Amino acid sequence: MSDERMRILTMVAEGKIQPDEAERLLESVGKDPSVTPATKGIPKYLRVTVDSAKGDKVNVRVPLALVRAGMKLSAILPKDARDSMEEKGIDLGVLASMESDELVEALKELTVDVDSADGDVVKVFCE
Repeated sequence: MSDERMRILTMVAEGKIQPDEAERLLESVGKDPSVTPATKGIPKYLRVTVDSAKGDKVNVRVPLALVRAGMKLSAILPKDARDSMEEKGIDLGVLASMESDELVEALKELTVDVDSADGDVVKVFCE
């Protein structure tokens, strides 16, 4: 991470600037030239974790190769994970309509964290 980016993030953490101001500053700094597709790496898995307030735990790691092969993600997730995600407004059915390369590209930066009022925690990300 560049020094400029680190300074901006530090200013947000210290409350010196607001997040929307930091976003504008980060965009003006531009992309970090040290981070290229080769150094960043291509994600290999879509990960879904659910920790319910009742103690239920779900941990799904889906190889993105399955996504490329056209498998529908919602079909392989446990029903309680799908239900919990749908309750939080996450619809994986939309992903099935995308081209596989387009989907993998979109998933590279995906991170969804949901902490519900009743204690359920849902996380969706690529690794």
